[in-house]
Amino acid sequence: MLIVVISALVLSFLIKTFFFQSFWIPSGSMEPTLVYGDRILVTKWRPDPLPLRRGDIVVFKDPGSWLDHEPENSSGLRHIGKELLTFTGLLPEDAGEHLVKRIIGLPGDHVECDDPEGKVKVNGEEITEDYIAPGARPCGKTFSVTVPADRLWVMGDNRDNSADSRLHMGLPGGGTIPRDNVVGAAFALVWPLDHFTGLGNPWGDDAVSEDDLATQAPVPSASS
Repeated sequence: MLIVVISALVLSFLIKTFFFQSFWIPSGSMEPTLVYGDRILVTKWRPDPLPLRRGDIVVFKDPGSWLDHEPENSSGLRHIGKELLTFTGLLPEDAGEHLVKRIIGLPGDHVECDDPEGKVKVNGEEITEDYIAPGARPCGKTFSVTVPADRLWVMGDNRDNSADSRLHMGLPGGGTIPRDNVVGAAFALVWPLDHFTGLGNPWGDDAVSEDDLATQAPVPSASS
């Protein structure tokens, strides 16, 4: 019996490390696509680094100061058991150090809003975002940024209730997040069962990937 349990833990850990990982949605910032308490799966198994596209929903580690961290009681067997199950992948990661947003700008993209009530523009073209929460403003504020090399511009679908790249423009990187902070791209909503669905990329043919941009001119660095 012990061998079976250990084998299950090892297998779960390997799956979490190299293939898939589950996460709970910690807020309403991605509504209506994802709501509080939903459980999603992110993929890690594509080539390293994981090719990302405009329109992908990604889970990423807090780049610093995006989340308010509350101290957690680290004592007790219950906490230790939870940590073990999370480490092995049998429990989904909590929201303590991760965020979920949608990629709007890849390295080299110019992302802007010249009207708080208008649409987001990527490289001068307005983008259609049918996934945004009803009544939410696509822009919400004016901004203009060229995404540096190895960084991403991310926004929540519930634009009027999302502390995303727009609210962190005063930090290093101008609101963009490090590419290396991305844990994976979400591909399925698996819980609760009545929410079960695939999470494809809504941009379709316009879902330009990093590989598509690789042959273009060099992208400015974060310090330029």
